[in-house]
Amino acid sequence: MTDELWLDAANAVVRAGMIPLPITATMIELLQTIMTPQQAAFLPHFDGSMNMGQLGRKTGWEEPALALMLEGLMDNGVVTGTKSKASGTTVYRLMGPFPGMFEFTMMRGETGEKQKRLARLFDRMFDELAGMVRSNYDAIVPAFRAFPPVARVVPLRTEIEASKDAVLPADEVNRIVEKFDTIAVTTCYCRHEKELLGEPCAVTSKKENCLMFGKIAQFAMEHRFARPVTKGDAYRILRESEEEGLVHKAFHVNLDPEREEEAICNCCKCCCGTFQMYYKGAAPLHNFASYLAVVDAEACSACGLCTEKCPMEAIGLAGDVAEIDRDRCIGCGVCAAQCSMDAISLERTGPRQVFVPPTRK
Repeated sequence: MTDELWLDAANAVVRAGMIPLPITATMIELLQTIMTPQQAAFLPHFDGSMNMGQLGRKTGWEEPALALMLEGLMDNGVVTGTKSKASGTTVYRLMGPFPGMFEFTMMRGETGEKQKRLARLFDRMFDELAGMVRSNYDAIVPAFRAFPPVARVVPLRTEIEASKDAVLPADEVNRIVEKFDTIAVTTCYCRHEKELLGEPCAVTSKKENCLMFGKIAQFAMEHRFARPVTKGDAYRILRESEEEGLVHKAFHVNLDPEREEEAICNCCKCCCGTFQMYYKGAAPLHNFASYLAVVDAEACSACGLCTEKCPMEAIGLAGDVAEIDRDRCIGCGVCAAQCSMDAISLERTGPRQVFVPPTRK
């Protein structure tokens, strides 16, 4: 019965997520580390986003017991609870393993034995996914195209080719911050996990630089996953992240770019979960983007710095000039920001999806 309880919980968590992770002994151990058996037994009751009344009817529980269970699950980063703008009713949603529980379990920046164990288990789980993808590459990789992109790349404040309807990168990232009165900052869960694994970030020593907005920011602050910051603080964090060469990735409600942003992560190639999943061979790199890097051949000195800094390895040297692989470029602007010759700019393409399948290993 105990094994069945955890298997049912794992199935519920995978159904709630965006990535078809395999249910293995590693995932079961991960869930057992995060939650109690009583909490695990509750998870299969979730069916999408549900309010207290719907959960009460589904479980047959009275509200006081239900509220206590939900509070514990929210404190553990297993469930989120945010208020509907239309009705003011709190809506609860079960998190998938990634994105979801991974972020929340690493978000507080804790360094105890439990957190180190979780870091090892998540890393092992991603390795297992990579093995599954390698073993079934031709069937699995095309199926990944059916899943929406995880994030939208918001370019750094670099030069772009001028046009009358161009939206400057600086304006784009500023407009996101300006939309919200509630803003929070939290520990970069990806860098924190790598640090717990003994692999500190090679790009920056800063970890408190993931921004959250609106309802999810309020939830994160109420459950001690994040702390409040001002708009001025948010601008400073973004500016410092750009100086470090980090990539802005915006996450939208339900992964829908037509809906409001929930967060901006400032990502590096060596730690970021989505980059790492790609480079491990566990998943494609799938992002929304709106820009492409463009090289001025006459200004380029072929120094190779852009090839080193590009998080997508989308730049090579063709003789004495840098060359952009347009199918891999996510338009992040790191190359343009780092180029001392001002030989790279960004060209606005309009919204597009960049889908780069993992390599066969």
